[in-house]
Amino acid sequence: MSGTRSIGIRSALVSVPVVLGLLGAAAPAAPAAPSVGPRPGASLTCRGEGVVPDALVRHRTEIVINAPLRTIWKLQTDVERWPSWQGPVESVERLGHGPLRSGSAFRWTLPIPPNPSTPATSLEITSTVRQIKHHACIRWTGPAIGEGLRIDGVHVWNFTEVRGGVRVSTEETHAGPQVEADVPTANMLLREGLEAWLRDLKAAAEAPAGTPPR
Repeated sequence: MSGTRSIGIRSALVSVPVVLGLLGAAAPAAPAAPSVGPRPGASLTCRGEGVVPDALVRHRTEIVINAPLRTIWKLQTDVERWPSWQGPVESVERLGHGPLRSGSAFRWTLPIPPNPSTPATSLEITSTVRQIKHHACIRWTGPAIGEGLRIDGVHVWNFTEVRGGVRVSTEETHAGPQVEADVPTANMLLREGLEAWLRDLKAAAEAPAGTPPR
């Protein structure tokens, strides 16, 4: 790979940290709270299906949220309301009706600021729910496509009631020539994105009743 190509790919990755978590924060994430962090062990699954086992780009993390499981589940699965508590999400469109179920799909967009190698654009993500178990787990897959960038992601969520609230665990893998060209950067940004998502979910779920969305 030429030096110019390597720099170009790195610039494209750095311009879209939200992409690499298929969410996350528009700027580099703040240090994670003590309750957020990777957890060793087998990969997460939902109804027996998990992430891509040999993916080069992957991250697993979790957080304990002091809120009812029904509140957390509602926030996570009412995807059209994501923009009300996740700043980086520009819009979400359900490609169907009713509660999320196997086969449900939704399309969402994230703005990407300009950088020296790519113009300002929007990233479009089309996620399809493959497996779901009410109040327990979700697994979705789908491409994220932007200017000169495509990421194929697999994302698993587990929700477990524990002392002190609910442990929300998440694991995601990415594939694509851009992310696989700089695996360390892709893994770092995926980690930042997932941990930012968990912090946003925790803040929204633990907010006092009646607190307006940010």
